[in-house]
Amino acid sequence: MTTTTDTRATTARQRDLRAIESEVGSLIRRVKRVIGERAREVHPELHPMTYFILTHLATHGPLRGADLSDAFGMDKGGVSRQVQALVDLGLVERKPDAEDRRAILLDATDEGRERLETMSRHRSDRFDQRLADWSDEDLATFARQLAAYNLALADD
Repeated sequence: MTTTTDTRATTARQRDLRAIESEVGSLIRRVKRVIGERAREVHPELHPMTYFILTHLATHGPLRGADLSDAFGMDKGGVSRQVQALVDLGLVERKPDAEDRRAILLDATDEGRERLETMSRHRSDRFDQRLADWSDEDLATFARQLAAYNLALADD
């Protein structure tokens, strides 16, 4: 049998879960907007999806096109179009694989890396300013809780 206390606790829990879903929805919308801003800050013609490919190459490159297809769950044609856009902007280069001359490796150019680094420094400074009122303990607690949240929902 459910007691009044149990009903209130369940209702409060349900209200809290709905509040979390709402806040995560706001976060997702903000992240989409910020990714677009970051892409344009790197280059005015850079598309957000292409931005992700550039950052992946800058972090994990050089890579083959098939590696990018796997990493992003995209078909090779889609990756090829995105890579070509990055090459046209001078942010990514193609080079032969030293181990297999038939294969082509993709990597961020020096310019691509520099533009990403400049944008990253600017964004990091802005982020730090926005959270300047948070204590180090608040930041650490939020980071732990966010990691736990992401871990709990990793299979979704």
